[in-house]
Amino acid sequence: MKIKSATFELSAPSLAACPRRPLPEFAFIGRSNVGKSSLINLLAEKRDLAKVSDLPGKTRLMNFFTFNATWRLVDLPGYGYAHVSKQERATFNEAVADFLTGRETLRHTYVLIDSRLPPQGIDVDFLAWLGDERVPFSLVFTKADKQSKSATHTAIDRFRQAALRDQPAEPTIFITSSKTKDGRGDLLQHIASLLD
Repeated sequence: MKIKSATFELSAPSLAACPRRPLPEFAFIGRSNVGKSSLINLLAEKRDLAKVSDLPGKTRLMNFFTFNATWRLVDLPGYGYAHVSKQERATFNEAVADFLTGRETLRHTYVLIDSRLPPQGIDVDFLAWLGDERVPFSLVFTKADKQSKSATHTAIDRFRQAALRDQPAEPTIFITSSKTKDGRGDLLQHIASLLD
């Protein structure tokens, strides 16, 4: 898939505030600071489409980006650590749950995992919730350039053991790096296949 255009559309605090025009949507979600914004910018081939921050929890709203004027990529707030109050955290997590389970135009969810870390309980719990809710998802392991290929594959195998044993089917797995552009073509090809 060739990306001809990628534009920010709007930010929404709730399911009711999401865009009305029906386009197929693909959600990106992961722990805070997992590299979502960098990966979105890589897919778009734009440096500043999604705002990159060193501060975990910067994304608090659901951010909608329109690609090729025909589909949307949705940047969902990171779960876990964030510089917000417990009340704010509960509110945006509720909005995310509503979106993932109730948005009719959502085609697929991509869960981003930092490839350098051992399996994190919050990721394991989130994937179990997605499985319980029957939300289709793939796994995107980020920051693969920061370690050797063998270390990345070892980390993925560990994650499979910790998080995917109870899933009805193993999700598609992508390995990405915003720095080396690894995984960009595979991700876009996957999205294209779901658009057909």
